[in-house]
Amino acid sequence: MTRLHLHLLSDSTGETLETMAKAALAQFDGVETLKHFWPMVRGEAHLGRILGEIAQNPGMVLFTLVNTEMRKKLEAGCAALGLPAVAPLDSVTDALSGMLGQAAKARPGRQHVLDAAYFARVEAIQFTIAHDDGIACENWEEADIVLAGVSRTSKTPTSIYLANRGFRCANVPIVVESPPPDALFHLKHPLVVGLVTSADRLIQVRRNRLLSLNQAPDTPYVDGEAVAREVAFARRMFADNGWPVIDMTRRSIEEAAAAIIGLVGERLEAA
Repeated sequence: MTRLHLHLLSDSTGETLETMAKAALAQFDGVETLKHFWPMVRGEAHLGRILGEIAQNPGMVLFTLVNTEMRKKLEAGCAALGLPAVAPLDSVTDALSGMLGQAAKARPGRQHVLDAAYFARVEAIQFTIAHDDGIACENWEEADIVLAGVSRTSKTPTSIYLANRGFRCANVPIVVESPPPDALFHLKHPLVVGLVTSADRLIQVRRNRLLSLNQAPDTPYVDGEAVAREVAFARRMFADNGWPVIDMTRRSIEEAAAAIIGLVGERLEAA
């Protein structure tokens, strides 16, 4: 196991930098990453203290600093320590500058400006939380996406992830003994997507859930035949209604959300 100290410095919240670091690290196996997160770095005294911490825990340095003097000080400090300092947004910014024929504006946190898209995303998150687990079916028509699936098929986390991308979501549990509201079968505006997973995987997830709640894992909730009936019931419902299906057995939340966003795009193009 390789151990890596990763220092993330940003003059804003650091969300963009953290996302890029996570995507890059996913390409490597057997790495134990110790992240040192330094947001809102806007003063030389603050930067000086951070360089002291970097010296004590040498490793990779990723940064997004727009102030020229701050950048120079950081790069010089890292060079003196023999450590790489990488500004991952530079190549993209430079390419855009050349293509657009204008210099980039050196504004810390510019990507987080409170524009209409930001408020739309906040509203989408609020809507999604208010319509979790089958709540408020009278408002489902206002959603962009409705996710349906049996218990523990990642409906809620996928909904929240999509809401952070600006999609108003609702999610509906599929229970054999208690069919969903009739409204689900007459939706026009939202894209209804069925989430499924293999029975074996579902039993494993549910069993772990029960154990985490200190409950005995010997209920029909994890019974092999009962779970298989649930999965078959849901698949039949999705097929009968012509809803697209996403198999969550080997998909991460991010991968499932990307596939669903692709389905939304295809639907819009077809319309």
